[in-house]
Amino acid sequence: MNQPSTLSQIPVITVNNNLGQKLHRRRRWLQAITVLVAILIPLLGVFRIDVLAGAFVILGRQIDFGDFFIIIGFWLMVSSALIITYSAVGTAFCGWSCPQNTLSEWANYWHRRLLGKRSEIMLDGAPMKVSSGKNKFVNWLGLGAILLGFSMIVALVPMLYFYPLDMLWNFVTFQSEERMSGSEYYIYSIFVLIIFIDVAYLRHFFCRFMCVYKVWQHSFKTKETLHIVYDASEQEECARCNFCQTACFVEIDPRQTQTYDACVNCGECIAACQNIRGSRKTGASLLKFELGQRQQDRDEPRNVMTALRARLLWILPLVILGLGMFGWGMVTYEPYRFSVSHTGTAQGREINEYRVSLAHKLYRPSEVSVTIEGLPENSYQLEADVARFSTAQRQDVNFTISDKLAPGFYPFLVRVKAGDGWQSSFRVNHVSVKK
Repeated sequence: MNQPSTLSQIPVITVNNNLGQKLHRRRRWLQAITVLVAILIPLLGVFRIDVLAGAFVILGRQIDFGDFFIIIGFWLMVSSALIITYSAVGTAFCGWSCPQNTLSEWANYWHRRLLGKRSEIMLDGAPMKVSSGKNKFVNWLGLGAILLGFSMIVALVPMLYFYPLDMLWNFVTFQSEERMSGSEYYIYSIFVLIIFIDVAYLRHFFCRFMCVYKVWQHSFKTKETLHIVYDASEQEECARCNFCQTACFVEIDPRQTQTYDACVNCGECIAACQNIRGSRKTGASLLKFELGQRQQDRDEPRNVMTALRARLLWILPLVILGLGMFGWGMVTYEPYRFSVSHTGTAQGREINEYRVSLAHKLYRPSEVSVTIEGLPENSYQLEADVARFSTAQRQDVNFTISDKLAPGFYPFLVRVKAGDGWQSSFRVNHVSVKK
């Protein structure tokens, strides 16, 4: 019998069933890393907003409008880098990193687990279809508790961008905090409400129809931008299967993507097709990522890097300019600011009271000495000759000039010097009039 030889002639298709899972796991890892980075950015002082001081914080330094080069350079670098990213990978940020999408997918998971596989809110307006076996009060209550508890935890992340960690810890543990005014609870409640509405109802509806950020990304997409392509060689097999379309959480047909559509380049359709064809042992996924012109536009072939190169010619100078301005701003950064002013209006009378306003812009302890040069001895009284800072904060040091000075014009300097070597001076012109 020649049965073994006959069997040996049958072609064997080897399919790696793990490819789809690898793509899915990589996306999950990047989503987790993005969330971690979003938490670490304010904790490490890379960027946050100090509402107590009314200032931005970049790399642990308070930034005000006087730090022009840092502000402009920072935004030039960020915006230019984003434009380059969007030009190359399009809306992949939405599918692989966007926290909104991560929250939406997480909420969909719990809806499916507690209420059934078809209980998600459909983007086409179709009503939810809760499984009859899971349409129970305890399941609805459990889902609500999970979404609310999750919203309360996630709402702490944006709070990190506005309040220091020690203050936020006192807020969470209900400890007394002299820096808190009470408005923090209202702000936190608003964050919780917004996130709860998002995960309970909006989810990918926001991504597809409401996200202005995604529309802005579309402005930089080209025909060569990263997109999903479909191999139509197995159309008969696809006619009996819509697994890729079912796996798409923005509810489009991945086999018919356009330059401007709702696709977020998540790759879930690729993984779905790979898994289903792998289980059938019919080959690899019919969907894949691709850079370059779409099939319908290939009558006029063009190199994949042409569009990117054209944009780099005008974006790269902006990147270099932004980097240079930011670097110069950091090198010439002034860790202190100070000014001298009158404490009030005299309305025609002699002004004798002055205020030295000091601002320490670094989040570390410091001491600043204050001296007055150019006035006769014993003709002024300085409230304090040293201002001590425990962190980035503002202090005022007042001084009074004697009203017994002979009438005349008295120019003098207010000089300040910090323990780290920084020093500056401010010229004041005082006029003494006869009583």
